[in-house]
Amino acid sequence: MKVLRHISYRLLLALTLLSATLTGMAQVDAQFTQYWAAPGYYNPAAVGRVDSIHITAGSRLQWVGIKHAPMTFLGMADMPFKFLNKRWGTGVVLQQQSMGLYSSLNIGAQIAYKQKIGKGTLTVGAQVGLIRESFKGDSIFIPDADQAHTSADDAIPQSTVTGNAMDLSAGVFYQHKWFWVGASVAHITEPSVTLKTEGDAEKLYEFQQGRIYYFMAGSNIPIKNTLFEIQPSIFAKTDAQFFQGEATVRVRYNKFLSGGVGYRYKDAVSLMIGAEFKNFFIGYSYDYSTSAISKASSGSHEVFMNYNVKLNLGDKNKNKHKSIRLM
Repeated sequence: MKVLRHISYRLLLALTLLSATLTGMAQVDAQFTQYWAAPGYYNPAAVGRVDSIHITAGSRLQWVGIKHAPMTFLGMADMPFKFLNKRWGTGVVLQQQSMGLYSSLNIGAQIAYKQKIGKGTLTVGAQVGLIRESFKGDSIFIPDADQAHTSADDAIPQSTVTGNAMDLSAGVFYQHKWFWVGASVAHITEPSVTLKTEGDAEKLYEFQQGRIYYFMAGSNIPIKNTLFEIQPSIFAKTDAQFFQGEATVRVRYNKFLSGGVGYRYKDAVSLMIGAEFKNFFIGYSYDYSTSAISKASSGSHEVFMNYNVKLNLGDKNKNKHKSIRLM
């Protein structure tokens, strides 16, 4: 029993270090396989793309089979509007993530300005938000035989610590009838979250969220004389030290059923399916890890739902789209 507890401690410690020191990405920003279903999460300029109130909800269970592995929930809503005879987009985003003893909450408000360029629309957007970090220091278990740490180690919180910080992101997004492309920078100011203990003996712990650069692109290719469309897309992110990229190819039939495959570089292969009915979309994806973590996990699961509430912004809906999944 003692051996099992020791192994569990080591695994939990490894997950904690992975989130806190290796990439700096997993703590605040989630990795979604169906990134194409929620581009506004990564790029504030991707809001207000259709004349609808666009509502998105998503959930991801990562590395199923590993206790305390990452779990993420995402909620978003965006819409276009007119102001001073100009077209704008606005949105809100809420993401909650837990991993081991860490948990984070990210809330943001988005605004974007739209301008017709060529046969498409160029959008420039920004997001102002709040990051809230929490660490359950009172749940740490340190085996008696551990030579590297003791329960009195000042570097390890002895109680639950929390902290907040303001956050800022910005991006550009270009949407054409046949393709879309966007680039953004998240956590521009590299906010530092100071985690504080409660009580008389106050201690401070600091977490800094690094700046992250995102790039997304995709297209919608109808197959002549058929009801099929091919929808390839790519996604990449980097913090100037680590890079992660993935490619996805989906096929949609009759604007109703879709399915596809994806590959995340040195991380996972993915299968995905989806269905659309009127203004509603639901999609599911499964990731199988190509790294050593596959020995401990059966994979990752993700579900996304989108719903559109039609708006009438005038102009006879010149840029009307029946589905945002072309993207």
